[in-house]
Amino acid sequence: MTNQTRLLPWSTLEGNPCVLVGSGTGFMSRMADNIESVQLGMASDLLGHVADTLADPKATREELRFVTARLTESLREVHRIAESRGGRLSSFDHPDVDDSEDGDDDDPQLPAGAFG
Repeated sequence: MTNQTRLLPWSTLEGNPCVLVGSGTGFMSRMADNIESVQLGMASDLLGHVADTLADPKATREELRFVTARLTESLREVHRIAESRGGRLSSFDHPDVDDSEDGDDDDPQLPAGAFG
């Protein structure tokens, strides 16, 4: 079985990316899938709210700044999801790690830079 490398939909407290190496079927993978699903749903809902705000000729500067800030946050999350999924697609052609062990032990991995 081959391990997959996955960019997780969250970062460390310092803002560094979190990476998961595992079979893609364990608890952490399922949690990441659920969080991605929530983030994508929120992005979809936000698009409707932004459209309504932009269509309102009485929208204030503060309202426009607020939706712009939320769009920025959402775009950052959706971009991370796209990077993660794109990375996993390419790993099917070029596996990163050969795993000779059985099981679904997804272990979180930190980048080398996280250790100073």
